[in-house]
Amino acid sequence: MAITAQDVNRLRQETGAGMMDCKKALTEANGDFEAAKDILRKQGQKIASKRADNATSEGVVLTQVSEDGKTGKVIALACETEPVSKVADFQNLAKAILDAAVSTNAPTKEDLLATPQPDGRSLSDHITDLMGKIGEKLDVVSYETITADQVVAYNHSNGKLGVLVGLVNNNGTDVTEVGKDVAMQIAAMKPVALDKDGVDSATVEREIEIGKEQARAEGKPEAMLEKIALGKLNKFYKENTLLNQEFVKDNSLTIAQLLDKTSKGLTVSAFKRVSIG
Repeated sequence: MAITAQDVNRLRQETGAGMMDCKKALTEANGDFEAAKDILRKQGQKIASKRADNATSEGVVLTQVSEDGKTGKVIALACETEPVSKVADFQNLAKAILDAAVSTNAPTKEDLLATPQPDGRSLSDHITDLMGKIGEKLDVVSYETITADQVVAYNHSNGKLGVLVGLVNNNGTDVTEVGKDVAMQIAAMKPVALDKDGVDSATVEREIEIGKEQARAEGKPEAMLEKIALGKLNKFYKENTLLNQEFVKDNSLTIAQLLDKTSKGLTVSAFKRVSIG
């Protein structure tokens, strides 16, 4: 049967696929709209399978804090190339994923991707469909949640880095300003943990071995290597754990001291730093 421009436009409006893809799908489906939609969906699945091993080093990171300020969420939707990350459909999909995360409070990424959208299809289906339209691998590479007395979010200007900071013991006061400072500290300094207790044992062992090897290379006596390595480990904690880091805006204070100075007992209970690329 003849496929009209109106038919093509209707399918395009309903699926968001390109004009030529819609025309080809309708032609293959002999004008059957539902069959054409299935064809477009399968096209997305083929691209998803074909490009499954491709690197996704571009994309967007979005954050949102609940109205009561106690829960924050961050999502990262990744793609293969920067131009795709700027496309309206890609940006709208990222926003839909964040909206679903906030509205459902999905506990895991898998639960989030299974969330039905207004048309009844899951977020995962929408991602696959957009892959068919764009021709690139798309992937939700991160989904994180923080709950605290007050959560503060920070998005870097490049759109590819987001931070959540959970603050506790704020004594009922608004600590947004210091929270932003701490979030920017996390963005810039990339702490590996909140404090030394949060550093995993494998990292601790590796740092001790590195410290020993450095001391040995400097000709230090074998009997002194352990002590020297532990000294280097303490320096590692100071430089790489958030509460022990020097505040970048005032290196006379650590982050722990900055928080306590702002409000007695104020501290960070958790943080999430999510980046793409």
